Amino acid sequence: MAASVSVDTGAAEVPHRGLRGFGRSRPPAWSPDGPDLVVQADNADYLPKLPDGAFTLIYVDPPFNTGRTQKRQNAKMVRAVPGEGDRVGFNGRTYQTLLGQLHSYDDVFEDYWSFLEPRLREAWRLLAEDGTLYVHLDYREVHYAKVLMDAIFGRECFLNEIVWAYDYGARSKSRWPTKHDNILVYVKNPERYHFDAEAVDREPYMAPGMVTPEKAARGKLPTDVWWHTIVSPTGKEKTGYPTQKPEGILRRIVAASSRPGDWVLDFFAGSGTTGAVAAALGRRYVCVDSNPQAVRVMADRLPGAKVYPARLRRSSKA
Repeated sequence: MAASVSVDTGAAEVPHRGLRGFGRSRPPAWSPDGPDLVVQADNADYLPKLPDGAFTLIYVDPPFNTGRTQKRQNAKMVRAVPGEGDRVGFNGRTYQTLLGQLHSYDDVFEDYWSFLEPRLREAWRLLAEDGTLYVHLDYREVHYAKVLMDAIFGRECFLNEIVWAYDYGARSKSRWPTKHDNILVYVKNPERYHFDAEAVDREPYMAPGMVTPEKAARGKLPTDVWWHTIVSPTGKEKTGYPTQKPEGILRRIVAASSRPGDWVLDFFAGSGTTGAVAAALGRRYVCVDSNPQAVRVMADRLPGAKVYPARLRRSSKA
């Protein structure tokens, strides 16, 4: 996830918003036969330059909305002629939405949803017909995001909510401690999306004595609740970048929802975990982040990628 961050590179803290536009130079054009890319850019500027349907898998881990200032949403819903509305309601009824006062959530960005929605629409445009979109959120926003994405993509395109459960850090004594993230999964075409259950790592049975020895040895397919630790502070994965996600989580996503040679996109790339896993599994990738510190981390972590701007490659060793 990208946010206002600092890492142990000796560089000053740089806000997430980064650079608007590309200045005098332009990032390399994407091509299905071109190199893997790591790009420093505002994703709002960069995504429209990518072609429709280019990516089989898009994973995004946008900034979590941790602000406390919230305004209620008022939206007037008007019944539409069946099949002509822009929203899908209960029992398949369609609606037109006349937006009144929109959500306003104060976090790193003045208006969280105004920031997120156009990027999600771009992600949808960039998905291939057999493509899948994973949006990594937390308990603060997942329920609002589900409603928003149902409206944008259609409820029939919702595939799963994955719960990543972990157990670390302080525990509140005034409420149940919050120890999970939520990942919403949408498919571009419910009839054509790619999902390879056999490619996913298996889990041990909780009661192996109740299944055959063959099944016990093979393990079971994970459910939609994934127990996985955070990135170890002393582990090989650790890059020093805040909010780094573990490779094990991305490995399941990439293995299940893409094939070797498919293109994967992450436009809140942060430390580059998506790119690292994609490369390890034989996928192609484009990683975008506006923070030059993130791009420096990715440049070291992803030596096979073409980095833009080139001056950020291995700058920590300069």
